[in-house]
Amino acid sequence: MNKIIAPAVFSVLLAFGYPPGAKADEMSWIEVSADQRGFVLAGTQTSFTPWGFNYDHDERGRLLEDYWEDEWPAVEEHFAQMKKLGANVVRVHLQTGKFLESADRPNERALARLAKLLDLATRERLYLDLTGLGCYHKQDVPAWYDELSEQGRWDAQARFWEAVAERCAQSPAVFCYDLMNEPVVPGGRRKAGDWLGPAFAGKHFVQCISLDQKNRPRVEIAQQWVERLSSAIRKHDRRHLITVGMVDWSLDRPGLTSGFAPDKIAPGLDFVCVHIYPERGKTQAALDTLKGFSVGKPVVVEETFPLKCSADELDEFIDASQDRATGWLSFYWGKPPERLRESQELGDALLREWLVHFQQRARGTGAAKPRP
Repeated sequence: MNKIIAPAVFSVLLAFGYPPGAKADEMSWIEVSADQRGFVLAGTQTSFTPWGFNYDHDERGRLLEDYWEDEWPAVEEHFAQMKKLGANVVRVHLQTGKFLESADRPNERALARLAKLLDLATRERLYLDLTGLGCYHKQDVPAWYDELSEQGRWDAQARFWEAVAERCAQSPAVFCYDLMNEPVVPGGRRKAGDWLGPAFAGKHFVQCISLDQKNRPRVEIAQQWVERLSSAIRKHDRRHLITVGMVDWSLDRPGLTSGFAPDKIAPGLDFVCVHIYPERGKTQAALDTLKGFSVGKPVVVEETFPLKCSADELDEFIDASQDRATGWLSFYWGKPPERLRESQELGDALLREWLVHFQQRARGTGAAKPRP
């Protein structure tokens, strides 16, 4: 086990999301610190370090909306488990097809369930990173949505965010709105309806925001899209933070790029999110990539996991990244360490090792601490 940041007693208390003097049933709002280096509990100088999980699917690969109606007790159990493991932020991924019945009509039942999720997060003192516009299961994407023009699709996406922001505006349990998971502005022209990137483990995590570049600079398309959706949110919610989950190949350098150059996109966001999975023996390369996302606003490593490296190497990356990042989110799929211990699968053993590791680190890294 590598270095673990030792917490002060009050740091552990503040990790629950309320400062000294606050009522026990109150949850503090989170805002960007004055120095633009991180986050603080609103009205205090107490820093808040996002430390938590992507709750993107359950152990069977089902998305949240697939089971949160009929199996709500399981969702409650998973949130309690994540809290026990030391999380203070949970990233949930909301699917477009579940929250929009048509291009201009939100699904009220899904919005009501989202409100219930806010209540659960408040009870557990877990802040939500609400990532929207998911199309992870291609078979669940409505045909009408794929048939929209670029402008029509942006309008529908804005309607999605208006509805979500209106429902969530008064809840301090929201840490941020993440406009989309891993959006891309493709160069040139793609065929009609071809909005999704290649599947990974049966899910489409990468999504295009345009299909025809039309001689426009790709980064300008990204900027206009961010402005369009941020404006939709700000119609109803001027307080919660806005970001977007960028792939690590978003940097403006030779080779594959997403069109979301961090230095050009950051002015339209409250903070920057990047997804980095360090590779074995290449910790420094991951740190060099992270450096490219340090563009004058707080940076959260919104996705990281020992997918391509050992737990110790990921630990090394987290330790070495603390001068540039101010938050780290891993993954939780509904199986706690005690259940994983019963499995004979190598993957479950490795996952258990990481979750135990995560819980130990949470004693320091995941706590809210006074800024120096």
